[in-house]
Amino acid sequence: MARTAHADDFALSRVTPEARKPWFGIAVQRFGQVSALSQFLLGATLGYSMTFGDAFLAFLFGSIILEVIMCIVGFIGQKEGLNTALLARWTGFGEVGASLVGLAIGISLIGWFGIQSAISAQSLDVLMPGALPIWLWSLVFGLAVTAIVAFGFVGMQWLANITVPLFLILVGWSVISELTRHDLVELVTGPPPGPTMSVWAGTGIVAGGLIVGAIITGDMTRFNRSRADVVKQTVVGVSLGEFVIGLAGVLLAHAAATGDIVAIVTSSIGFVGLLIVLTGTLKINDWNLYSSTLGLVNFVSTAFGKNLNRVTTTIVLGVVGSVLAAVGILGQFTQFLIVLSVAFPPIAGIMVAEYFVVKRWRPELDATREQGTLPATAPRLVPATIVIWLVSALVGYFVTWGIPSLLSLFLSMALYIAAGKLGLVRGVGEAPTKLPEAAPAGSDA
Repeated sequence: MARTAHADDFALSRVTPEARKPWFGIAVQRFGQVSALSQFLLGATLGYSMTFGDAFLAFLFGSIILEVIMCIVGFIGQKEGLNTALLARWTGFGEVGASLVGLAIGISLIGWFGIQSAISAQSLDVLMPGALPIWLWSLVFGLAVTAIVAFGFVGMQWLANITVPLFLILVGWSVISELTRHDLVELVTGPPPGPTMSVWAGTGIVAGGLIVGAIITGDMTRFNRSRADVVKQTVVGVSLGEFVIGLAGVLLAHAAATGDIVAIVTSSIGFVGLLIVLTGTLKINDWNLYSSTLGLVNFVSTAFGKNLNRVTTTIVLGVVGSVLAAVGILGQFTQFLIVLSVAFPPIAGIMVAEYFVVKRWRPELDATREQGTLPATAPRLVPATIVIWLVSALVGYFVTWGIPSLLSLFLSMALYIAAGKLGLVRGVGEAPTKLPEAAPAGSDA
């Protein structure tokens, strides 16, 4: 079973001690996740409406919010060695709730996978006009990423080791090429070229831009060896990604007096700018597909009692996301993803409140951790959790003041702790834990 679980990247089991990895390699992947093209665009958006100093504060405060959430959620994933959707069974959601978490993760991230594939397809069309139709470029790019993710964590580490340095070199080239035409002091001290935005609003944009990644951070930190490693890889990866890439976008927006960073890089350095777009989307899309696969594997395991193979599921989802990008349906998917952005934070709030405060199912995790197994049963349904999740998400969506994602996060924590104190957090029914089946000798799991 251990060999099968390892080959399947521990989709339905704990990560074993020998499979844990050094923090720096994971930090490279975290940096790759944060420093995507979307971060470049975020910096340009802030730079167009904020002074450099205010944008710096927005990145600072937003990064602190994200890193605190990532570390707390990451501690749970590191200690238990479990991915987000599987861990949710014993951190307040029960089997039914965890399956819904997995489904939400799968839908939202495969949506982003398709969106990123479509962006890259447009860039490839500009690079090689007329070579292939954009819909076919969408398929080519999406399937290329799918092939890499099918190799699991090892393949993704290989991709990050190549694309992260390349992306940094290309971004550096773009920044230097554009900024050498301007007075750096004037860019840092000058007013924003567009309508002004407050630091508080900018902080909300920074925090909201990576909130889904923060919620599923256990998918990454389950491979960490210690809490200290979680903190190091989070602080290094997130801080560098937010400040290096984000502030570069701020300066470019001030220099070109526009928030369209793609237009900036393509007009200033042409071919290299298009490579920035490609490498920027390539190195984030692998994690979109990877976490989407883990979520769907857990949903199908719970809902239908069938343990899907991670590689096969990766290929199927990669094809689905690529096809959606090719046919253009994802242009209508954006509003649904906005809804999911306020639905995700309560997941983290409930998990943290359960694991560290209420501890209704913490003893079961503690009792099985040393043996590297899972609790024999999980609650089938926790009604209070479903209600809290729904209420918190609706409040985050309809209340317009403050930062919606943080509002739904903290509200869910408060409601769950209150429900726990009142004895309302209890499971309805028990579900036996389904373990991965051992692969036959000589088979490829």
